[in-house]
Amino acid sequence: MNRTVLFAALLVAASPAWAAPAAITPDEAAFRTTYRTLVETDTTLTHGDCTLAAARMADTLRAAGFSDDRLIAYAAPDHPREGGLVAILPGHSSALKPLLLVAHLDVVEARREDWPRDPFVLTETGGYFHARGAFDDKAQAAIFVDALANLSRAHAKPKRTIKLALTCGEETNGAFNGAQWLAENRRELIDAAFALNEGGGGRTDGRAGGAKVIAQTIQIGEKTFANFVLETRNRGGHSSAPRPENAIYQLAHALDRIEAYTFPVEFTPITTVYFHDVGTARGGAVGAAMVALAADPADGPGYRAALWQVDTDAFLHANIRTTCVATMLDAGHAPNALAQRARATVNCRIFPGHNVDAIGHELERVIGDPEVGVTALAPLRPAPPPPALDPAVLDPARKLVAKYWPGVALVPAMANGYTDATFLTAAGIPTYGAPGLWGDPDGNGVHGLDERISVQSLMTGRLFLDDLIRAYAF
Repeated sequence: MNRTVLFAALLVAASPAWAAPAAITPDEAAFRTTYRTLVETDTTLTHGDCTLAAARMADTLRAAGFSDDRLIAYAAPDHPREGGLVAILPGHSSALKPLLLVAHLDVVEARREDWPRDPFVLTETGGYFHARGAFDDKAQAAIFVDALANLSRAHAKPKRTIKLALTCGEETNGAFNGAQWLAENRRELIDAAFALNEGGGGRTDGRAGGAKVIAQTIQIGEKTFANFVLETRNRGGHSSAPRPENAIYQLAHALDRIEAYTFPVEFTPITTVYFHDVGTARGGAVGAAMVALAADPADGPGYRAALWQVDTDAFLHANIRTTCVATMLDAGHAPNALAQRARATVNCRIFPGHNVDAIGHELERVIGDPEVGVTALAPLRPAPPPPALDPAVLDPARKLVAKYWPGVALVPAMANGYTDATFLTAAGIPTYGAPGLWGDPDGNGVHGLDERISVQSLMTGRLFLDDLIRAYAF
């Protein structure tokens, strides 16, 4: 998940996020142990073990009083290290459907030689926790485990049953995906009125020594993504006798046409609210342009000037249209030979309402060369419509955001990226990216080097999410 792009456009009323450090309570110490255990369990696809991480979280919940019949471990036989866990805390109301909490255990690859410190040793320095997965998504996973453990220790009796699904495979397209497996094979385990997932949250103004939380969002819907391979072929030959037909140049011309093409502007009810509310709060030329587009996303007076202004922001540009960009190249077989084959991978983030085939045909039209093959790579993800702007979900979150960050509005947002919400929403479980945790404008190294989360974000986010779970379930 890319948190930077989700929050890059938000500039709203600020409230302080810094407070004097307090002594660590036994309750917080227990949470830190859960968090450290999870972060320091390598769950990369190449060397890690999600099944082990899930088992360790099951041990934590078992120690808090969960019985074995409420802890359901799962793993596909052909993916034994990519398993997960479903934990169930029963509610007493038969009229209310359960609340589902979802967090993925797997993390993006991290090479020790690239990092300033061991990526799988949790380090606290300068007010931040550093490690791969410290933010994405083990912060939320540890918070959810801790919340259920605390409720179990207190013998709490929620109205709604609370379910927790810890999954694997979100970070690697084509790998085993736990959310998809549960939706297709054990749907009854995760059945719920709605789910809280990653994807929402906040950001700070990035000021060293006095950062303020200036945004909180709840993710409602996301783009579908697809990878297309563009391929050109010919008979090749000796490089000393070049011919007009050249696989590399032919592919380059196709990529030039894709680069020059911009997909049409589109809006959903979520992005309309987002552009209006964030634009109003943001102000300035970009804010005014956002409000103008939300009011009239058609080619009317001032439309082109407003669109030009909005398109200066990479996140906003992508939030109102499908985008396709070249991400990988592979061509030729020898330095002294004409290429017999040239390939490029083009990654598309598809606006809701369009399927993968339709975008593939559009790429073919834009390229305009039948000799350039365009093939969508498996697996193809579902493209469900976004969940509703449901007051039963939004209102409790708004009240808590106002309590924790006075003056900061909760704004619904559509993600440009992709999460496991795709599979859950497609299975009929409306899934929302929870607010609470926050990051900095630089993206906090998520998916990159030196991933980190501020200690205060983690600890305050923990309290916020615990309150949010209680608001929905009790």
